[in-house]
Amino acid sequence: MVVRREILRGEVWFGCPTICVEDSPELLALYLPPGAEFGFPTEGSFPCGRHPWQVAGHTAWSGHGKLMLQRPGEAHSVDVFWSGPQRAFAGWYFNLQDPFRRTPIGVDTLDHELDLWWAADVERYVFKDVELFAQRLEEGRYPGMGEAIRAEGDRIAALLDAGERWWDESWSTWHPDPTWP
Repeated sequence: MVVRREILRGEVWFGCPTICVEDSPELLALYLPPGAEFGFPTEGSFPCGRHPWQVAGHTAWSGHGKLMLQRPGEAHSVDVFWSGPQRAFAGWYFNLQDPFRRTPIGVDTLDHELDLWWAADVERYVFKDVELFAQRLEEGRYPGMGEAIRAEGDRIAALLDAGERWWDESWSTWHPDPTWP
């Protein structure tokens, strides 16, 4: 069990427990299980406001859970989602974020709001939250980072357009150990 935290402007903004599925020099795979409780700090200056999930009243992860595949130094993760009672593969979610940094209790990162979603039943991905990302830039959430975040999204899109797959697609059929908490 490791804690995945989001750090915004030097403050812990969000945290959640995850299960480390793989930790190798090439890949860190973390699983966020169903029901994992979210942690939000009670103290801080929060110049960009409270975490959106806290504001919306989300207290725990729902659904089948998600698997987050992250390579060291990269500013995104490839998240795997499933849906329905049969736990069918739903798609790949390219979560733009700070490269993960290891801590004594887990990893730190920061979600960048802008993402790409490639549903299992469609031929092409779509960008997600483009307008919300622009709003976050105007609010000052990512000072000096807007172009780099957009460039990472464009880089991922170009790789996908070229048919590149830098992750193992067999993760789509992965199942968590039923004995895990």
